[in-house]
Amino acid sequence: MAKASVAGTVKTRLVPPLTSEEAAELNTCCLRDVAANILDAAKQAPIQGFAAYYPLGSEPFFDDLLPAGFKLLPPKEPTIGRSLFHAARDLFDADYGSVCLVNADSPTLPTEFLLETVLRLQESGDRVVLGPAADGGYYLIGLKQFHRRLFEEIDWSTERVFRQTLARAGEIGIAVAALPEWYDVDDEATLAMLAREIGPCRSAASPYLNGYRAPSTTAFLEKLAAGNGGIERLLGRGGPLSFPSPPAREG
Repeated sequence: MAKASVAGTVKTRLVPPLTSEEAAELNTCCLRDVAANILDAAKQAPIQGFAAYYPLGSEPFFDDLLPAGFKLLPPKEPTIGRSLFHAARDLFDADYGSVCLVNADSPTLPTEFLLETVLRLQESGDRVVLGPAADGGYYLIGLKQFHRRLFEEIDWSTERVFRQTLARAGEIGIAVAALPEWYDVDDEATLAMLAREIGPCRSAASPYLNGYRAPSTTAFLEKLAAGNGGIERLLGRGGPLSFPSPPAREG
């Protein structure tokens, strides 16, 4: 799920501590690393990479950014829920046997999580694979069949998304395979978390280590840290050894 990097329209919750231009650059780095991660997984499993992109007209941006072999899936609607809905439906309509939708906000997502998703989708019986995010949403949803209900009555962009999706799966009677938790990089706290995982502020105390190496995002963090006030901007208000805690889950 990919949005073109236009300053002022992407990763706006990271402004500040970043400038709009820096936030757009980080978005590009995340897109590049997520695509490379999918491509690495495709070397070990039957995966075809797509970018379900937005907005219409940004095809040249993605043509220049994406690795060879990736395909573009044109946008239908700009909202998160409807974008997920249409991407899943369109790929099933194209006769793919299963579909996995991954966000572009988790550049260090372990490749093993993608491979585990493929394995679970290859097993017999219908199921949905969900990757819970630390903020209460999900970073990945894998489907063996298209289920409209999984995208209905969801409070998108809130801490209730994962829990509500579990409830929708229960209503239609399909099994859920849950992956380990990971995190999205979309605010000051998670930028600091990223810097402690792969950046110049790397700390063994980070709860998220051994993820994808994310070379483009790592290089961006190192460049940012080398600039004026860079380390302080990366660490944010939490201090050098502070890690944000995920919100308490309801239910």
